[in-house]
Amino acid sequence: MTGTRARLLRSTPFRLALTFAFLFVLAFVLSGAIVYQMMSADLAGRLDETIKATYSLVAATYESDPEDMIATVVSHSELSPKKEQLFSLSDAAGNHLAGNFTAAGLPDGFSMFDAVLPGVPPGTEYRAYSGSIGGNSLTVAFSLSETEELETVVLMSFGWGTLIISGLAVAGGTLLATRVQRRLDGIAATMVDVSHGRLDARIPLTGNGDDIDVVSTQVNAALDRLSGLVEGMKQVSANIAHDLKTPLNRLQMILEGAADKAAQEQDVSDDLADARAEGYQINETFDALLRIAQIEAGARKARFTDLDLGEVLETIAEIYAEVAEDDGKSLSSVQLRETADPIHGDRELLTQMFANLVENALRHCPPGTTIRMRVTRQGERVLASVADNGPGIPPDERERVFQRLYRLDHSRSTPGNGLGLSLVRAIADLHGASIALDDCQPGLAVVVSFPLVRSAAS
Repeated sequence: MTGTRARLLRSTPFRLALTFAFLFVLAFVLSGAIVYQMMSADLAGRLDETIKATYSLVAATYESDPEDMIATVVSHSELSPKKEQLFSLSDAAGNHLAGNFTAAGLPDGFSMFDAVLPGVPPGTEYRAYSGSIGGNSLTVAFSLSETEELETVVLMSFGWGTLIISGLAVAGGTLLATRVQRRLDGIAATMVDVSHGRLDARIPLTGNGDDIDVVSTQVNAALDRLSGLVEGMKQVSANIAHDLKTPLNRLQMILEGAADKAAQEQDVSDDLADARAEGYQINETFDALLRIAQIEAGARKARFTDLDLGEVLETIAEIYAEVAEDDGKSLSSVQLRETADPIHGDRELLTQMFANLVENALRHCPPGTTIRMRVTRQGERVLASVADNGPGIPPDERERVFQRLYRLDHSRSTPGNGLGLSLVRAIADLHGASIALDDCQPGLAVVVSFPLVRSAAS
């Protein structure tokens, strides 16, 4: 428990929560101080207005009869037995004429003084207003006790409010930090599981769509990609061990046969030619694997430019038209220049990708097959397709054909290494394109969808 508390205190969410709590409390205290000062000034102003109004009321009685003013001072003094209000009237010689205290040495106008009177607590402050009326000196003073009590109540309210808000801020910050830390711990635990080989581990999501959920979703997507790559590497290793074992065994048998013939002084030129062909085929397989790995690493993105996909397919059509005709098939292109909307990519890689698709159709389709290439615009995408009316690919095999070294059963008797469509997928992924295999009934259509390059003006 102590370790958990210490880890929480060191956590960034808790420190951020405390920081915001401190800033909130500081803002509350500062605003409270401003309100208190404004309230004190307002109370002081209202008190001065009340004192001045009372003074004017008493002074007005002098105009009718000086004796009336003395009677008024006496009556007001009797109405304040606890001496919250003080009145003093003295003549020019300083003789006390009326009132419940004697004002001495107070200047004209407003002033403050501490009264020492019977029944009044020591240190009680009064706010007084003094002036001369017909040669007499009149002083009206009000106690500040009520104002001070009100200010004390306000200060106590602000004090308790500060304590309550501070407690709530710390408690809320702790609760928030605990929830965030729990989610961060979930991310850390997932990363630990992944580092220990559990590639199926994923970060749990709360589903509220906050920043941590967004980051967790992106991390999970990266883990899905990593898991797929690792699984692909395992599959590649198994496929290499399975598919290359046959040509390596065949190469070994050819070399052993050549060695036996050489020992008997027979001609081995045919055997050496066969061995060289097998070696070329094995080297081509490893070269293709290396090229796929380089493309997946994004090493060719520096060569990307804006280009017209229709021009690329026109080049493919010109190169393979005669090849298809010689093989008893036809290659046609439609709507290649219908749109001039550019895409961003590597012309050489795109040429190789569509050449692979055309070669696959030529290799696996029977004589009489028609192969069609097409480029169209669909919304914000540019679609390029290579379609044929050959035997096609079974629906349950369409995703597997993109695996490295994977070949359909009826294709194992034809030349190839099972890497053509893997290279197509790698090039498409590099360009941010998606691939779909559609049924032409009969035949197969490979549709590659590229994002459209938008001009700066649009």
